[in-house]
Amino acid sequence: MSVPMSEGSQDASTALKYQLKSFEKIPIKLWINPEEGAIHIARYIALCIRQKQQDNENIVLGLATGSSPIKVYNELVRMHREEGLSFANVITFNLDEYYPMKADANQSYVKFMHEYLFSHIDINPANIHIPNGDLPIEQVEQFCLDYEKKITMVGGIDIQILGIGRTGHIGFNEPGSWLSSRTRLVKLDHITRVDATKDFGKEENVPYRAITMGIQTIMKAKQIFIMAWGPHKAGIVRDAIEGEITEMIPATFLQGHTNVKFYLDPAASTELTKVKTPWLAGICNWDDKLVAKAVIWLSLKLEKPILKLQDEDYINNGLSELIAEYNSAYSLNIRIFNKLQHTITGWPGGKPNANDANRPERATPSIKRVIIFSPHPDDDVISMGGTFLRLVEQGHEVHVAYQVSGNIAVHDVDAWRYAQFMADYAKTMGIENKELEQTIQKVTKFMDHKDQNDVDIKELRLLKGCIRREEARSAAQFCGLSEDRIHFLDMPFYETGGVRKNKLTGKDIQIIVDLLNEVQPHQVYAAGDLADPHGTHRVCLDAVFQAFENTKDKKWRNDCYLWLYRGAWHEWPIDEIEMAVPISPDELLRKRRAIFMHQSQKDHPVFPGNDKREFWQRAEDRNRETAHAYNVLGLAEYEAMEAFVRWKFV
Repeated sequence: MSVPMSEGSQDASTALKYQLKSFEKIPIKLWINPEEGAIHIARYIALCIRQKQQDNENIVLGLATGSSPIKVYNELVRMHREEGLSFANVITFNLDEYYPMKADANQSYVKFMHEYLFSHIDINPANIHIPNGDLPIEQVEQFCLDYEKKITMVGGIDIQILGIGRTGHIGFNEPGSWLSSRTRLVKLDHITRVDATKDFGKEENVPYRAITMGIQTIMKAKQIFIMAWGPHKAGIVRDAIEGEITEMIPATFLQGHTNVKFYLDPAASTELTKVKTPWLAGICNWDDKLVAKAVIWLSLKLEKPILKLQDEDYINNGLSELIAEYNSAYSLNIRIFNKLQHTITGWPGGKPNANDANRPERATPSIKRVIIFSPHPDDDVISMGGTFLRLVEQGHEVHVAYQVSGNIAVHDVDAWRYAQFMADYAKTMGIENKELEQTIQKVTKFMDHKDQNDVDIKELRLLKGCIRREEARSAAQFCGLSEDRIHFLDMPFYETGGVRKNKLTGKDIQIIVDLLNEVQPHQVYAAGDLADPHGTHRVCLDAVFQAFENTKDKKWRNDCYLWLYRGAWHEWPIDEIEMAVPISPDELLRKRRAIFMHQSQKDHPVFPGNDKREFWQRAEDRNRETAHAYNVLGLAEYEAMEAFVRWKFV
């Protein structure tokens, strides 16, 4: 299978090839993607399980929940089913559980562990231990003491799996946790509760407390694997690995463990010194990408245009190697300035009849067939609305494909309002439709008695999906598209009614393949923003990658570029950008109006993430920041810019 690689995104993986002094106080293992890292951990665990079986001994695993370990559990289940891996000698202790929390609640870690692991393997139920979130408060302290005793009685934890929260918590040991802490009831940090909103629908539904193993309990494990995937973890990963040990970042205590390893993907490693600024760590093997990265870093750090950088600027900031290699700052500055200037284009579809040797897109064909893949029904206009408008205005055949319905991201109050509207409209018009009336009654009755753990009934999901569909249609038509170029793919993996989604299947991918083969595009745009809080972007991008793999023998593939945009969560670093599309003040206003078509996502979206700004505000601020960075580097001053990276398959 071809592996998708971006020339601008390989810095993290290539940085480890350099002979650098280490800033890390915890050993790290960098993987090209989370799947490879998770599979490695799972196979190591399987090997340990089998070794213990040969010695007729039990093995004790400390298990975690959250998105990070899911792929580990998936691989363990696969090995059980396909390779005969038995869990008969496995004893498990989970890190934590919300309090209060019933075991059968959708958000409970009991349900999580059974859904992803225990229900699919041959483990003895008596060997499963998970903190009880449904105890009376007066019994919690004794339960915690007993939990510690049970761990001690089986000889302690052999292998502990951990993730890391944005506060630096491991388990639910929040900032302020002490090294000697043991299993106990804790109060959850506000940031932790905000991050958990994706599972509970809204912040007020997230419990304020949890039962967690303590730092001391975790540190007693014989071996620890801690995982972090994605760019949203990059900052806290740096602090945990390179920072001083402090109770305000509990993960830093792991620096004192003798057998711990941090597993990262390139995105989570971007803030580490040897990845972000390897020249500060030692001698580098300079290539074109690293040179550009260093020059841009220096210019932005000094807030000095690239063409004004002098030899002493390089020498005083750890970049004397570059001066030695390129003789002077002058020639180096011009080289990198020209490289950046060539990324800027007002013709995202290519400029007709122009010399395209130094342009990001081809001049021919002058009219291109374009597909914009939008994971959710609003990512297209939020992330690349200015470019969307420009492509249509410049005469290209633009199609937009909304990959999922987005139905779980509609508040019940909005759905209730639309249901009442339909009922009132039918009554006003004198339309009698018993089936419609019964459906509306069923939906409103369900919402009137809905509990936070209830999964929306099918009729309500369809109503919410229709709301998002019509908003997306309105925005696309505002951008100039006709109905026949608006595609609602409704990929099946998404349609569970809850935050947890099904696995991507061939049916999902075939939907993408069919559209690609129908349109035969010259350009495809897809969301490369993997920091969205519910992971849908990552799955949708994987589907596009796989669809490209499945169509590699098609003639149209020989003349098709795949461009990745980023959305409301973050932007491409300047040194990775391969196409920057300027947006004028008027175009930025038009982009805002397109975003406003998504009324259900205004003011208080269901999944806001950790950023309280509305999506249109985030998008505008991000676009302005990109333009400002280009201006600081000495290039032309624009109101705003949208940025893209071209992905190539090798």
